[in-house]
Order: sequence, then structure tokens, then C-alpha cells
Amino acid sequence: MKSLRIVELLRLPATGDQVVVKGWVRTKRGNKNVAFIALNDGSCVANIQVVVDLSKFDEELLRKVTTGACLRVDGPLVESVGSGQGLEVQAEKIEVYGTADPETYPLQKKGHSLEFLREKAYLRPRTNTFGAILRIRHAMAFAIHKYFNDRGFFYLHTPLITASDCEGAGAMFQVTTLDLNNLPKDEQGKVDYSQDFFGRQTALTVSGQLEGELGAMSLGRIYTFGPTFRAENSNTPRHLAEFWMIEPEMAFYELEDNMELAEDFLKNLIRYALDNCQEDLEFMNKMWDDGLIERLHFVLEHDFKRLDYTEGIEILKASGRKFEFPCDWGCDLQSEHERYLVEEHFKRPVILINYPKEIKAFYMKQNEDGKTVRAMDVLFPKIGEIIGGSEREADYGKLMARIEELGMSTDELWWYIDTRRWGTAPHSGFGLGFERLLLFVTGMGNIRDVIPFPRTPKNADF
Repeated sequence: MKSLRIVELLRLPATGDQVVVKGWVRTKRGNKNVAFIALNDGSCVANIQVVVDLSKFDEELLRKVTTGACLRVDGPLVESVGSGQGLEVQAEKIEVYGTADPETYPLQKKGHSLEFLREKAYLRPRTNTFGAILRIRHAMAFAIHKYFNDRGFFYLHTPLITASDCEGAGAMFQVTTLDLNNLPKDEQGKVDYSQDFFGRQTALTVSGQLEGELGAMSLGRIYTFGPTFRAENSNTPRHLAEFWMIEPEMAFYELEDNMELAEDFLKNLIRYALDNCQEDLEFMNKMWDDGLIERLHFVLEHDFKRLDYTEGIEILKASGRKFEFPCDWGCDLQSEHERYLVEEHFKRPVILINYPKEIKAFYMKQNEDGKTVRAMDVLFPKIGEIIGGSEREADYGKLMARIEELGMSTDELWWYIDTRRWGTAPHSGFGLGFERLLLFVTGMGNIRDVIPFPRTPKNADF
């Protein structure tokens, strides 16, 4: 007989038909006559209750049925007479696939802290919390691909190994096959990368944007969705060394088009989560953040406010609020500033535009004032910035002048600069950190808890 997943079983009528269910034991309780086993297979947050008449089973077998053990259970699916569940399986046959020693199984007790579960990342998906998070993560990844596919975007795979630093931050993981115990040196005593695998110094990418722009200037509309890497020694709830980015790039899009796409994109994803992850969202709302579902609806129900950076600074300075980080024109806003604008002043998501060029990347289109660029950041409640983007500088002369002004090398960017020489066009794009999105959609407070295996300073386990 074919087994059914628990999410499928729970949709069936209680007809008494024979079923096969497989999963891991969450709890086992009972008395001298009957045992009640809560079985979960990861397909949903709910368990299926298995009722065991102890007189029908070998005592040695039942001793192996402990929290964490993996079972197959055969029996009729019937209406439950107990409270808290509508259906149950009356066990007629039990097979133990794998035991779990109750003395050593790490998830024996309930109520483990998130810090403890991060140390057990290889097991934490078995908990209700991380099962829900990973199911939501899957749903959001699917919704992202569906959104772009339905709108005629092409999925472009950009390289993970690169010789250019998109953000100019320099915090990159080096990729090399050189013998670190015997590095070749040139006449100046520097590492001779001509002997390396690629014949030059390379690193893991911090962004697929620059290559994505090439795709947009050929295919019109593309998006990337892949891992990116930052070698920053940041131990904060908002930083990872390895994370996933979604980066659409669109030819013939100006800043206003970019903002409209970003708002529609985010609302579409949140609507998809509410429509398709209701049970998991309700669980997260109940257990971790009782304002989660209300906040998701808040984003859907409000138009995003377009706000000039200069006006935003004036609002913050006139607020009378004593911020931890003072803000003046030219500063990069902190999360506390962004959240004030969203949660207290406008009471709606905000798209902040026209930032000072000194605090933004070289590739952003310069405004006529010579001081600002056509940048945009989408600000959300609770987390602040969720999307960063801009209209890209399409003018060859202005792009070259900015690169020279910043003292950047053109040797690594010649291919990118050349797109402004041959058939340049207005184009725009933005980046959405996938884990930043998941923080918002799940209500979690630490980015390490919305990725299966977090990579952070001093931590590359599992």
C-alpha cells in the first residue's frame, strides 16, 4: 500500500480505510493500556496522532518508539475521539526504521532556545518552528520564479567566481588553487597570481548585478537568484557571510519604473505567502511574533510612499527623537531612522530616493544637481531596508568620470564599461536579500534562523 504524507492524510474523510503513514515521533504518551504517538513527516506543521493498543504489540518493539525515532505505521484512518485533532490512525502494524536514544537525542525536550538549535542545525528542521520556516522559504523561492516568469523575465545565471568587486567594499572571499604554504612571489615580493588557476586574483561574488546588466542590455529583462558572499566580520542579527540575492535588471526602465516593479514584486510575494502558507504563518504568529500577520496585511493595504532623501533627513531632524546615531544630510541612514519613517511618521512602507552620490555605488545614474544619484531603498516596518536599487548610469563619460573619481581600476571593469560604448540605453535594477525578505515574512529576529545552514564568522559547520 502506498504511503501518504500527513498533509494529505489530514484532508481525507474519516472512513476507516487502511492507510500507511511514515514520519518521526514528536511525542509519546499514554497509560498501561494505550499509547498516543504524535507523528510528523515535515509536510506540514500538524502531527497525525497514532493510537496504539499496547496489548497488540511486542513490548520490545514499543520500547524503541521514542521521541526522534522514525516509524512506519499501518492502520485505519478514523475520527478521533480526543480533543485537539480530527483524525487519528489506529495502529495495526508498526515498523521502526530508525531508533533515537532518549538519553542522547538532542531534541528530547521542548522549548529549546534558538541559540541551542543553531548549534544543532542538522536537526533543527525537525522542530515545528524550523519546519515552518523552511516551508515558507520554499514557497517564497517558488513565488519569485513564478513572478518573473509570468512577466516575461529571463532567469540569468551569473558567475559565482569573479575578478570584480561590484560594491567596491573589498570584503570578498578569495578563490585560489595556490599552495598557501608556498605562495609564488613576483619581483616585488607580491603574490604572483599569474600562476593561479585563472591566471589572476579571483573571489566569490558579492553580487550578480554587473553581469545581470549585460543580460538586460541583450534580453531586455532578466533576473538573477543565487548565493552571494561577503567576508565581513559582522556578528549581527542582520548579517551572513553566505546569503541569497534576487536581482532583476531591466532595459528601458527609469527610476519610476523601478519603484513600481519593486512595490508590485514585494506585494505579490507577501500575498502569495498569505494565500499559500496560512498554517505556517499562523504558527509563527502564535509562537514568535503576534504582530506578524497584521504586518503582512499592512504592507498589502498601503501604497508605498515615495520620499526624497533630503526631505527624509529634514523629517528625522525635526522629529524631536533622540536617535542612537545622529543623522545629517550625507549620512547613510540606520535601521532606527528607516523604521521611524515607516512605522511612526508615514505609517506605510517608504521608498527613499535620490541619495547623496558619496554614499552610493559608482554605477548609479547621477542627477543633474551633481550631488545625488537616482538610487532607491525600499523601507519596511520592523526591519528597515529590504530592497536597494537604482537607475544605472548609462552615459559612458559620466560613468568613466565616476570610476576615476573613486580611484577604481578599469582593468577589472572594461567589459562593463564597454556596454556604455555600444548601444547604451536607460536601464535600472534592484537587489532583494532573500533572507531579509524571510525575516519579514516569518517574523524571526535573527537572519541565522531563516537559512538552513548559516555561515557566519568562525562558523562553517554542517
